[in-house]
Amino acid sequence: MADVKQKAYELCKSTIENLGYELVEVSYSKQYGTMNLTFFIDTEKEGGISLDDCELVSKTIDPMLDTCDFLPDAFNLNVSSPGLDRPLKLERDYVKNKGKEIEISFYKPIDGKKKVEGVLIAWSKDTVTISVNNSEIVYNKKDISIIKPVIKF
Repeated sequence: MADVKQKAYELCKSTIENLGYELVEVSYSKQYGTMNLTFFIDTEKEGGISLDDCELVSKTIDPMLDTCDFLPDAFNLNVSSPGLDRPLKLERDYVKNKGKEIEISFYKPIDGKKKVEGVLIAWSKDTVTISVNNSEIVYNKKDISIIKPVIKF
């Protein structure tokens, strides 16, 4: 399945970027008995991704995917936004959220807590540094299950 995701990503990335969007991720999984190929797109424009954006990308890449030989005959094509609370995974995610409040969830409790919130200060390949009550705390990424932005309305 990883092979299908990677090939679909490589096939459609430049086309999606030429439309003015960022291809964040591709997932390929079975849901309700059918294989689903989902493209997660993002944009810098105000308001984020709209239904019209998803429809445009879907109509543009659908013919490309119909002609490739690495997908089965039957699959559902989905185009979606990764959402406001998409996990921080790539360098650009950290850059975009620097100075903003994030939530870190751990695989097991650290200092008695399974989750912490703080302002993202710095990161490296191995660590994440946040500010909590004017104190900087460094966590090892190997202990972190997920990092995501805190969304407040």
